[in-house]
Amino acid sequence: MSAVYNTLAIDIGGTNIRLGLLEADSLRPSYIKTFKINEFSGLAEVIELFLSSAPPQQIKQAAIDVATPVTQDTIKLTNHAWTFSIREIRAHFGFERLKVINDFTAMALSIPLLEASELKQVGGGVADPDGAIALLGAGTGLGVSGLIRSAAGWYPLSGEGGHVTLGARNARELAIFAAFWEKYGHMSAERLLSGTGLEEFYQVICRLDGKMPEPLQPADISGRAIAKVCPACIETMNLFCEWFGIVAGNLTLSLGATGGVYIGGGIVPNLGDYFIHSSFRSAFETKGRFTGFMQKVPVYIIEADNPALRGAAASLNQRFDKIGISCTA
Repeated sequence: MSAVYNTLAIDIGGTNIRLGLLEADSLRPSYIKTFKINEFSGLAEVIELFLSSAPPQQIKQAAIDVATPVTQDTIKLTNHAWTFSIREIRAHFGFERLKVINDFTAMALSIPLLEASELKQVGGGVADPDGAIALLGAGTGLGVSGLIRSAAGWYPLSGEGGHVTLGARNARELAIFAAFWEKYGHMSAERLLSGTGLEEFYQVICRLDGKMPEPLQPADISGRAIAKVCPACIETMNLFCEWFGIVAGNLTLSLGATGGVYIGGGIVPNLGDYFIHSSFRSAFETKGRFTGFMQKVPVYIIEADNPALRGAAASLNQRFDKIGISCTA
């Protein structure tokens, strides 16, 4: 008997959009497609293309996670020009229910669903099974979230921690950060710990050193750093790994995340051993009187395929009704 798909899960980042179909009572999509956002004028166009080529389905409910705060019917992505109305998308496709949540809230909801084989531990000890969990991940932007234990089970946090302020620690960082303060009026964590951040940091470093930057993509910058063939790329990636540790450590202390720190997004999992052997862990642990505390906290890199789709599907549980925005027929 063929599968009956009744749920659609969608993960919208700043670069890619992933769509998956789920069978009834399942939290793992079994039919998934990925598209580039820049190739489409809007969300409805992508959904129509996906459903037209997908196996037979009777979609009753859908869940969308988006890389932006979810506070009203009109959704505008933080790092892309797309906008859409939750009510209009639900009505257009005739879904009985449509739920929209933040992308890293969805990622947080996926953590309890992950297998041990989908994680790589980077230092620390054993996680406290009842301790708070911290989550962050760099992709087009920097997503931040977490999980806290409640009487009913894990509950996700929704926030925009990627926009916290970074403060320079030395003269070199002050010179680099000053370029961002001048251009944006703020030096946020996302300005460094993201794909767009890597590109801009590399360009600023080149100019400070009196060199003309090449038109490099984030993968080019990390690749040249790993190959040790570009001093500006090496400095950019060293700063990335070290500041990732600092920001992750700050989040750990803020949440008391003895349950561990989870790293998602598209950048760190693809750095492999380079990240593991970088200054990340040292920067993460260096917290003065709390260094001993930090040394015990485990960090896990999420290596699962499309975890946010699982989290989006999980958000349809009535326990999470107050998260994001739901629209019904």
